[in-house]
This record gives sequence, C-alpha cells and structure tokens, in this order.
Amino acid sequence: MIGTLRKEAATLLLLGCSYISVGQTDSIDVFVQQQMQQRKIPGLQLAIVRNGAVVKTGNYGFANLQDSIAVSNRTVFNLNSITKAFVGVAMLQLAEQGKLRLSAPIATYLNDLPQAWQGVTVQQLLSHTSGIPDVVDEEEAVMIAPTLEASWQKVLAMPMDFAPGAEFRYNQTNYLLLGRIIDTLSGMPFQEFIIKEQLAKVGMPLTIRSGFGATKAIVPHAAAAYAYRQGVLSNTFFSFPAALQTAAGMSATATEVAQWIIALQSGQLLAKKESLDALWQPALLASGNTGGFSSKLNGYAAGWPIAARPEHPAAAAVGGGRSAVFVYPQDNLSIVVLTNLMGGNPEAFVDELAGFFIPDMKAVNGFGLSPSLRLLKGALDKNGYKNAITEVKALRKKRKDFVLNERELNTWGYALIGQKKVQHALEIFKLNVYLYPQSSNAFDSLGELYAALDEKDLAIKNYEQALKLNPNNSNAKQQLQRLKQNK
Repeated sequence: MIGTLRKEAATLLLLGCSYISVGQTDSIDVFVQQQMQQRKIPGLQLAIVRNGAVVKTGNYGFANLQDSIAVSNRTVFNLNSITKAFVGVAMLQLAEQGKLRLSAPIATYLNDLPQAWQGVTVQQLLSHTSGIPDVVDEEEAVMIAPTLEASWQKVLAMPMDFAPGAEFRYNQTNYLLLGRIIDTLSGMPFQEFIIKEQLAKVGMPLTIRSGFGATKAIVPHAAAAYAYRQGVLSNTFFSFPAALQTAAGMSATATEVAQWIIALQSGQLLAKKESLDALWQPALLASGNTGGFSSKLNGYAAGWPIAARPEHPAAAAVGGGRSAVFVYPQDNLSIVVLTNLMGGNPEAFVDELAGFFIPDMKAVNGFGLSPSLRLLKGALDKNGYKNAITEVKALRKKRKDFVLNERELNTWGYALIGQKKVQHALEIFKLNVYLYPQSSNAFDSLGELYAALDEKDLAIKNYEQALKLNPNNSNAKQQLQRLKQNK
C-alpha cells in the first residue's frame, strides 16, 4: 500500500494536481495548484464568499489516492477542530434563548464537578483559558487512559494546570464539558442540537449525512486522510468517542461551510449583532493580553482562533493541520480551504488567497510584516536589496522605534524564496547574520540558500559557523556532512 501511495503521490505532483472548478481556470486555480505541489497535498476543496455570496468554488486533486478518485462537489472532508466553531455558535444560540450566560460559572449548569473547576466560566471553556487538565494527550492525540470513562475519572483527580484565566492552553476537556452543557440546556444531545439549529436551517445535507462519526465511520464520498511519516505518504485515521465530538468530529464540503458562514453573518443563526461580536471577541487573560496558537493566530474566542491585527483581522478556525476557515469581518470576505493532508496547513496561505480580492493583503505588498519590516521592504524595493545593511543603518538613525526581529527576518527570507525572489532572499539572510551574529539559525538559513544556489564553499562556511554557535544544531551537522561528501 505504501508503494501505491508513493506512486500516486508522484503522479499527482507530475500532473500539477488535476482540478475541477466552477468556471474556467483562473489565477486562483493556478495559485492553489502551486500550493498543493509545494505542500504535497493530495486533495483540496475551496469556497470563497464575497459580499454575502459564494463567488468561487474549486475541487482539486484526489480525494482517494488508492483508487484515483478525484475531489468532487460531493466530497466531504473531516473538519477536525473546526467543529469547535459550530459549538461556539451553539453556545451563543443558547445565550440568545436566555438559557446561558458566557460569564457564568460552569457549576451553574453542571453538577458533580471538582471544587476547583466550579468557578471556571463558560467563556473560559470556550477560549481554552480554564486551567482544567486535559482528557487528551495532545502530543500523542490519544486519551490519557484506555477509555473515555477511565480518562474522565483520571482527569477529575488531577490538579488544575493554572488559575482560570491565567493562560491559554488548548484542551479538549473544555469542549467535552461544553457538550454536556448543550445536552443539559437544550434537552437533546449536542449533535442533534447543532443539526437542528444550524445545519438544517442552512441546508447542509451532505454535512448532516456525514454526521459526527469522524473517519472510522462509513461516510459516503468521504475524502481519505493522509500524512507524511518519515517522508512517506501514508493513510491516517482519526476518531473521537461521541462525548468528545464537540472537539472534533464533523465532516462537510467547502461549499456547505461557505453557506453556513453566509447564514451566520446574515442573522439566520444568531439574531443579535452583539452575539456575532461575542463569537469572535478574543478572550483576555488576567494579564490583559490574548493567548493563541502563534504570533498569527494570537487570540481565541468562542470556538474560533483569532488573527488579531490592525489590518484585516480574521476569525480563523483551523482543524487537524489540514483545513482552515477564515472570516474577514471588516472586508466582507470568507475563505474555506479543506484538504486531506495532515500537515498541509492551509492557514499559512489563506491570507494570500484573500489578496486576490484585497491587493494590499498580498505578501508581495508587505502584508503580515511588522511596521519596521514593512518600512525596510519599501526602502529595499526602491533602492535595491543589495543595500540592505546600509538601509537598516539609515532607518535606525531616522526612527528610534525601528526594530528588526531575527525570526521575522528569517521568515521573510523564506517567503521571498516562495515568491521566486531568491536573490532578494539571499540579501535578507545576509542581513540577518549581520544583525544577529550569535544566531546559529541565521547562519543555518544562509547556508541552506547557498547550498540551493550550488555555492558549496559558502554553504559549508555558514553551516560551520552555525554549528560552532550551536553544537547541537543537527541540521547543520547533517548538511555539512552531505556537502563535504559531494564536494
């Protein structure tokens, strides 16, 4: 089977990812296919909402590599943790019905909780700031005991991870408890409540038929799931017991998710604007800051990660490292990308897709860069990237607030490579080692680019410096050995 998958994956890449899309091939199709090739994504489904209407859909690649089944309009993809976004909507619906307050302690709605849990609020469950211990081992993606009941008993006896509201820590116990709250307040299992109050109202027949069973259930037209393990493409399976399917379990098509977003924003699911605002308002920690997965997804609201930023903020539900739903409330734009590759991480390129509709969101125009780095980009675009060090010196004299971060410079360098601006990237990596001469990673990146340019002597020189600065830099050690053998 592994041999078959390897052969199919090679065919997929050689063909440039076959696709089916509404309308003729356009620049978005080309961009999506490029991303699939770079990330080795077997199959992908796309839907874009602009000003309350679906303006673009696309089906690309293979839903099932074993049998060469192409992605179609009926292919359903597991949403993984995007399921939590539906749970967030369900909680706001219960709040609108007067049955729930997000600020209320969960002991208001649930009995027999440990004393330390009782003061945790519903909002803290929703935003992963509760401090309650996790019933799932997030590193291994398995429960902390052989069964759900054993895991539940174990987690009940564990101490709190931190004081409620003190930190952000992703945690599936939070959503198990939210499921119990929905069961209690709605008088029906949470799966039925979500189907009745959301999926049926929107008209999502394929999502309803797929249910909450995750990939071990028999789901018609379900995309197979894949992951690369030690460089080899292989099948992967995911399943949660029913009580944990608030955390992950739904499957859907991109178009049906897009229709759900339209219904959400048009008042069909939440009647009050303040409810929609609450859905996407990132929770504040005790420190007054927000907490999230990364510098980009830097907040978490009611089931939705948030990209909180001055320009084009987004509610950005992500699932399983393979699917993403970005809503840009200020721009009347939403993008749904579902894939069948764990590790495909489409959230990394959704902003670039948004740039097809909002040009200043294109990476080539500096979107996502810090104010200092955007200033530098403007100067280098005007005066040339070979003058990077000189321009930095000039900007430092002009502006006291001009600060460049090593990691951001490194990330920008790789982004320039992705934009096929290799010489520009080379100058940025050179700048980074000039600004951060004690950084092993900066020299490692410069060595990598020199190696790609077949400048072996310069690659060796920089990898040797990287290893000198950090003797535990295993990548530099491996690359040096390879370069010296092939020299």
